[in-house]
Amino acid sequence: MRYYIIAGEASGDLHGSNLIKGLLHTDPEAEIRFWGGDKMIAAAGSHGTLVRHYKEASIMGFWEVLKNLRRIGRQMRFCREDIAAWHPDVLILIDYPGFNLRMARFVHTHRWPDPDKRPRVFYYIAPKVWAWKEKRVVKLREYVDKLFIIFPFEIEYFRRHGIEAFYGGNPLMDSVSQRPAVTPETAAAFRRENHLDERPIIALVAGSRTSEIQYNLPNMVAVSRFFPDYQFVVTGVSWLDRSLYDRYLGGSDVRFVCDKTYETIALSAAALVTSGTATLETALLNIPEVVCFRGSGISIWIAKKLVKLRFISLVNLIMDREVVRELIQEMFTPAIAADELRAVLPGGSKHERMLQDYRDLRTAMGEAGASERVAAEMVRILTEKQPQ
Repeated sequence: MRYYIIAGEASGDLHGSNLIKGLLHTDPEAEIRFWGGDKMIAAAGSHGTLVRHYKEASIMGFWEVLKNLRRIGRQMRFCREDIAAWHPDVLILIDYPGFNLRMARFVHTHRWPDPDKRPRVFYYIAPKVWAWKEKRVVKLREYVDKLFIIFPFEIEYFRRHGIEAFYGGNPLMDSVSQRPAVTPETAAAFRRENHLDERPIIALVAGSRTSEIQYNLPNMVAVSRFFPDYQFVVTGVSWLDRSLYDRYLGGSDVRFVCDKTYETIALSAAALVTSGTATLETALLNIPEVVCFRGSGISIWIAKKLVKLRFISLVNLIMDREVVRELIQEMFTPAIAADELRAVLPGGSKHERMLQDYRDLRTAMGEAGASERVAAEMVRILTEKQPQ
C-alpha cells in the first residue's frame, strides 16, 4: 500500500520514524512518501521518498505564523498537488494541526477520478483540542476517518465529542526504551568526544526553532553563572546555524553539543527545558527538570486569551498536578530559575519527590510498543477497506 505521511516538526519526525518502522513490519511492501526529517528518512530507507524536510516548514508562535502566511500558503498548495498526483491509499497526519487539518479537508473534498478510491485519512497524535481551539473537533469528525491518540485521558474526551479514537500507548515510551543504558564507559566516551570536563552536567534544552533559542537561551546561560561546580551544556540542532547559539554563549562557560539531545539529557544531573515534547522526554529519562519558557509578547498575550489549561508541560498535564515547576514569561528570570534548579538537583528539597512522581508518570504512560500497535491497526483498517 501507499502511505503519504506529514510530520512538520522534530517530535513528529521522531514519532513518524517509529510509526514507519511499525508499518514496514506489518506491510513489508509499503511505499512511503513523506514530509519529515532525518529520522523518518533513515526508518523508511528504500521504501521512502522525502518530499520536504520539516526544517523548511516549521514555524512556531502566533505572531510568527502571521508573518509567514504567504510562505505557508505556498507550502499548502504544493502539498495538495503532490497528494493528488501520487494518490496514496492513506494520508497519515502527525500532529501539526494548522497545516494537517487543511490537508485532511482537501482529501475529503477533492474530486478524485474514482470517488470510491479516495485516500483514507488517519490522524496520529491528535491536535490538543482539549487545550484550545476546541472547534477543531468538528473538523476531526468530518475529515478524519480514524483518530489515533497518545494520552489515555483523551479516550473519554473524544468519546464525549462523538469520536471513537484508538489508543495504543504513548510513542515516547518506544523512543526511550530503544535508547541504550548509560554506563561509566559510555559516559566517559561522550565527555571525550564532546570536549566536556568531569563536572556534573546540566542540560539546557532551549528548543529547536530560532524563536525558541532567541527567547530562552540568554536566561538559561545566565543561570549557569550561579553554578560554577556544574557544567552547562546546550543541546543544539544542526538545522539551526551555529552562529545563532554563539550569539548567546559568548563570554560564558556553557558548552555546545549538536544533535545529541537524548544523550546529553540522559547524562545530566538536571535540565532546564522549554515547554514541549522535551519536557516529557526528560521526565521519562528520569532527569529532574525545570520548565522555562519565554516567547514574543504578542504570542504570549494571545495564548493567555485562548489556551484554557492550568499547565504548559506535558508532564503536568498527564499527571493533572504540578510535578515540574513551570516558569513562564516574566517568571523565567535567572535568579528564580537558579532557585528552582537547586531544589531539584541531588540533595535539593524537591529532588526525591520529583523522582517518585516520575515513577508514577511512567506507570500512567503504559508499556512500550505503541508505534507497532498503531501501525498494525492502521494496516488492519486499510486491509479491510480494500476491494475484494
